[in-house]
Amino acid sequence: MSDTDSLSTHYASILEGEYDCIDRIVLNGYCPMLLNPGGVRNWYRLMEGNDKDMSNTTMMRYAGRFSRRVQSFCKKQNIPFVHFQTGERKHVEAECLIPKDKNFSGLFAVFVSRAPSLLWDIKEFNNGSIDIRRKKKNTLVNHYYFHIIDKEWGHVTVRMCAHPPFSCNIILNGHEWVERRNSFKSLNVKKEGNCFTSYTNGEKLTRIADTLKTKGQFGQVCQRWIYSCLWFVMDKEQQIKTGIVYKFSVYQIEYSRNLLFQRGRQMDTVYQNIIDLSRGRLDIKRLKTMFGAKRRPFNHKSTAPAPEVRIEAPEYNLTIFKIHFGRLTVKLYDKGERTLRAEVVVHNTKDLKCKRGLEFIGGVIEKLEEIMNDFLNNLDYAHAATIDDGTFEQISQPTQTGKNRLAGIDFNKQRTMIVARALLAISIKPGGFTCREFSELMTSSGYKHHYSNRNACYDLKKFRGKKLVRKISGTIRYQLTPMGIKTLAATLCILNRNLPAIVTLINTEINQKKDLLEIEKCLFETKQSIEKLNLLYGIKTAA
Repeated sequence: MSDTDSLSTHYASILEGEYDCIDRIVLNGYCPMLLNPGGVRNWYRLMEGNDKDMSNTTMMRYAGRFSRRVQSFCKKQNIPFVHFQTGERKHVEAECLIPKDKNFSGLFAVFVSRAPSLLWDIKEFNNGSIDIRRKKKNTLVNHYYFHIIDKEWGHVTVRMCAHPPFSCNIILNGHEWVERRNSFKSLNVKKEGNCFTSYTNGEKLTRIADTLKTKGQFGQVCQRWIYSCLWFVMDKEQQIKTGIVYKFSVYQIEYSRNLLFQRGRQMDTVYQNIIDLSRGRLDIKRLKTMFGAKRRPFNHKSTAPAPEVRIEAPEYNLTIFKIHFGRLTVKLYDKGERTLRAEVVVHNTKDLKCKRGLEFIGGVIEKLEEIMNDFLNNLDYAHAATIDDGTFEQISQPTQTGKNRLAGIDFNKQRTMIVARALLAISIKPGGFTCREFSELMTSSGYKHHYSNRNACYDLKKFRGKKLVRKISGTIRYQLTPMGIKTLAATLCILNRNLPAIVTLINTEINQKKDLLEIEKCLFETKQSIEKLNLLYGIKTAA
């Protein structure tokens, strides 16, 4: 792990260890020859000798050949062949069919299900010429899921379309790759689902996981199995004859950071505190809790076997919150007895705006590490907010930026309060935000008046003057500073929850006690109550 986030540092005294690891990886496999009309025509000529009878019907025959060969092979080798409905989850069924023999390697199950795919449409004109182009809409066709045990990667799934251009996905899991390293065996690790819930050395575990970027051999595992799956429609001689070569790119990827606490109850207390203090401030809308049958143990050292984890009825309370940003998701949830797990899920790597080829996977993982650090840092800043001395006095004063004089920030105005809440809500967005995105958030936040991009620029400029917001260098995107998140979270908490009660208390006491000494005593007691409330809501004043 290259950098440590502030949340892990904040709770380092009660952590037993932590590690980072890549979880589920989905690679796109494609044949460049079959992605353009000329390449498809040339491939068909090499397969059939000429393209005189080339049509949609003859292209569909390849899917029929694929189906017959797969079913015949599974029947001969006694391999399970199962049909699934569209959208039905298949991974749980595949895990039940995994061979118990640890030395097993090869195909152990084949599933088939209909899924959308973009196919070729072939039209024949009266003069005998052929027009080849992509269909305008996706078509539901059979996809075959080949479940394989690989010696290096464990459970590997190859999903292949039976129709040309025979596009496919290769699904891998980083935890299973780490589990098969020789140096992993010395760490005394316990695994629960897709997570290591107990280990002796988190730093060494992270170093092993980091080597996945350079020694994972993603290309080798793909090449090892992709052409074996393609054999069901094209034998080895036909593959060589037509020059079919697959290339691969990163389509989906998950990255996790796992914090192992010394005691389960400590983890539960910390996590519930993070939820309580961050949910309203960061506008976390999706929060799901499944209640378990047991309380988390105070002392984790036990000779009893690890509990079986079931999503339907978990042993311990399972609370998950997710934040979606287009095709990117960040989430935090508790796992097992003592593990707090943060995940970054990229549903389509286009949103990362970086090179996605398999040779650039190291850069993709670095992007995920950056997003993970920002996510946990912002969580820490929001739930453990601080206010420097003098901030309240200075925040309303005007500032000077170059020759421009900027107005201060007046929290007595409704617009300023809504802007501050919107800034906190968008602060956790990976890669920052633009003025347009901020104005759209303001409109959806209940601001009754028209709020344009110009209004957003003006408000952001004022917050930039106070060093609460910064502009990302070389871009038109903005980002809250650590001081900005802490200051806004603490200020809004005091103004929204404490100030109305305090003002009412002061007015009541002053009306009842006319004596000046009594009023001073009342104000002193009110100051003490503010400090208690600040501690209650996770706010502290920095010395």
